[in-house]
Amino acid sequence: MLQLIYIKDNKDTVLTRLRKKKFAKAEETVEKVLSLDEERRSTQLQLDNLLAEANSTARQIGQLMKEGKKEEAEQAKAAAAGAKTKSKELGEKLSETENELTRLLYTIPNIPHGRVPEGNGADDNEVVEEGGTIPVLHANAQPHWELIKTYDIIDFDLGNKISGAGFPVYKGKGARLQRALINFFLDEAIAAGYTEIQPPLLVNEESGYATGQLPDKDGQMYHATADNLYLIPTAEVPVTNILRDVILKENDLPVKYAAYTPCFRREAGSWGAHVRGLNRLHQFDKIEIVQATHPDKSYEVLEEMRRHITGLLKKLKLPYRILNLCGGDLGFTSAFTYDLEVWSAAQQRWLEVSSVSNFETYQSNRLKLRYKPNEGKSTQLAHTLNGSALALPRILASILENNQTEEGISIPEVLQPYCGFDRI
Repeated sequence: MLQLIYIKDNKDTVLTRLRKKKFAKAEETVEKVLSLDEERRSTQLQLDNLLAEANSTARQIGQLMKEGKKEEAEQAKAAAAGAKTKSKELGEKLSETENELTRLLYTIPNIPHGRVPEGNGADDNEVVEEGGTIPVLHANAQPHWELIKTYDIIDFDLGNKISGAGFPVYKGKGARLQRALINFFLDEAIAAGYTEIQPPLLVNEESGYATGQLPDKDGQMYHATADNLYLIPTAEVPVTNILRDVILKENDLPVKYAAYTPCFRREAGSWGAHVRGLNRLHQFDKIEIVQATHPDKSYEVLEEMRRHITGLLKKLKLPYRILNLCGGDLGFTSAFTYDLEVWSAAQQRWLEVSSVSNFETYQSNRLKLRYKPNEGKSTQLAHTLNGSALALPRILASILENNQTEEGISIPEVLQPYCGFDRI
């Protein structure tokens, strides 16, 4: 959530950057926020003055009673009763205004960093790095949704019977390869200094609001209405909420967490021929890395996280590219995002496998995540970042497709100790 004081002091900058992010209601929403803030401050002033007057009247009543001025004391009591009624009305109005102001602030996306390029969508993203060698496949090469049937390693029909479309069942070497990827990614994160976390898979509403999934992605999250809990769309939500309402010492920064979890997304309205097989699922596995860091160092940390994720792709020997997302393709909560994609040789297209983002103070303002500077100054908002390191479905799809031969599917060398086999 943007800080109200920042919006007030930097209105033109906020509007310019919200337009860059293609937020259609930028001017209307910002003007409404400023109007509500003015109304809130006016109401607060009236209430403060009324309460001060009521306190003064209460003291007068006692003095008048001591002096035997009963009639004047009764008049003062009547005035005090009227002030009490008025103060209650003002208090209710103030509460309503504050709630409306907060609700409106929740609808404003984060503003993009100055390095974010202009653009309307995915076609305008900037390619900033490419690596690896695109393989040349044999004549009878297949996309992964055919390979998984040929080798009987993932069963979508069985998942459909148990749960519905978008819930695959991993079998035999498919399940072992999935587990190998999870363990490999976790070990790499731990080696890079991240503390492993095993968080809950359901979160409360407050946690959803704190990281920005609510209200923005309300309809895309599975909602257990009986208990008002949400299945997590990513480990970012429970892991980042570990730091909610926390004040850190500057020397505690950065805080680095990594977590493996299943992720659950309704993905309503996003199906089609281009999302066959593992390309888009309702349930999938992912390792997430999260950092909270000093504001002056967050963009250094972003590059560090980018290098970590790129290193995983290099070790898997997958051809990759890195995109700097344009304003129109940037996520709701992000100030800056790199997308990392791998080449799918059988599908002949790039598949997104990770996003690494800097949220600056947008999440920490919601989280009330602060740090105490060493110099003894007042507490400051930390910066939060997160990245997929990595999401498994499209990584698995690319491994299957890019490493297929007429004799079977070769397993990347780095995964063989985890799998216990070198070929499917």
